[in-house]
Amino acid sequence: MKLTPEHEQLRQTLKRYIDAEINPYVDEWEEAEIFPAHQVFKGLGELGLLGVTKPVEFGGLGLDWSYGAVVAETLGHINCGGVPMAIGVQTDMATPALARFGSDEVREEFLRPSISGDYVACLGVSEIGSGSDVASIKTTAKKDGDDYVINGGKMWTTSGTQADWMCLLANTSEGSAHKNKTLICLPLRENGKLRKGIEIARKLKKLGMRSSDTAQFFFEDVRVPQRYRIGEEGFGFTYQMLQFQEERLWAALSGLVGKEKIIYATIDYCRERKAFGKSILDNQVVHFRIAELMSEVQALRSLAWDAVDKMVNGEDVTMLASMAKLKAGRLAREVNDSCLQYWGGMGFMEETPVSRAYRDARLGSIGGGADEVMLSIICKLMGILPGQSGRE
Repeated sequence: MKLTPEHEQLRQTLKRYIDAEINPYVDEWEEAEIFPAHQVFKGLGELGLLGVTKPVEFGGLGLDWSYGAVVAETLGHINCGGVPMAIGVQTDMATPALARFGSDEVREEFLRPSISGDYVACLGVSEIGSGSDVASIKTTAKKDGDDYVINGGKMWTTSGTQADWMCLLANTSEGSAHKNKTLICLPLRENGKLRKGIEIARKLKKLGMRSSDTAQFFFEDVRVPQRYRIGEEGFGFTYQMLQFQEERLWAALSGLVGKEKIIYATIDYCRERKAFGKSILDNQVVHFRIAELMSEVQALRSLAWDAVDKMVNGEDVTMLASMAKLKAGRLAREVNDSCLQYWGGMGFMEETPVSRAYRDARLGSIGGGADEVMLSIICKLMGILPGQSGRE
């Protein structure tokens, strides 16, 4: 896909913000296991970077998703995985369905402040026992007058301890698991405090992505107006699957620069590190492997951008997005593990970038649909699952 000077201008705007307002503080935020989401998002919002693909009438720039892809790729310049992940939740995981299917009233109330950076959004889909198996969620939203009354809980919620509202997926009827779900904008706070019936059970401690706060929620008789519904009742599963396509492409794109940065950092370290009278980099097994890894990163970039090109042109990219997401998660593990080995003992130390990358990247094969789910989607579209007679 050929990018324009406008794409590059957008890239440079975001890169300057990252260099000035994010990277100088990443180590501090990693240590604190949280970053100031409202502060960072407000700065991004003032530059128009949280609403690049969102409707102009609600504060967005109204550009096609190729510009969103540039934002996703550029976020890889951030020196950790947690902060870009939280930004991605705001732009490409919690708000796409709202932007596309929400009423004007609901978009004015929740989308506009999310684009400006005044609100921090989170996504309430996963539950204990219902991660990649979205259809099995147990949280309910039952009608009572003009309200929904919500009971249940959500798990692994990115930005949960700071979020102002949640894009909540809940069961609104007793019907088929794929037709009984609805997406609802759930305000989490009132006058700065959690609303009645909403409990943050705990802030989760994670292997990686430490600068991003992650929460477990419980809901008990939480009332929300039915007008906060996103789109039609019962279409929540469908809307969420559409959001997942954007999320999965975002995941593939957002890790590209980070993989390259670790490879180049490893080159620099191995050039200086000596063993048995020569630099580690001088060993053919090392420089050949590094060349192979860089080739794989470029292959992933081509796959991801091919999917972006087709999506912008209105094609169904479910297959390509699933392939890109699968490859991104697995390649991150391969790159970081291989590079860490060449750092030797220092690779096992918290102070080195490869150690952080190793921890952060492991989530890529789990979150947003595990590798096994991506493989099942690809197999289904190829028509090779048990009981299928051909391609769909």
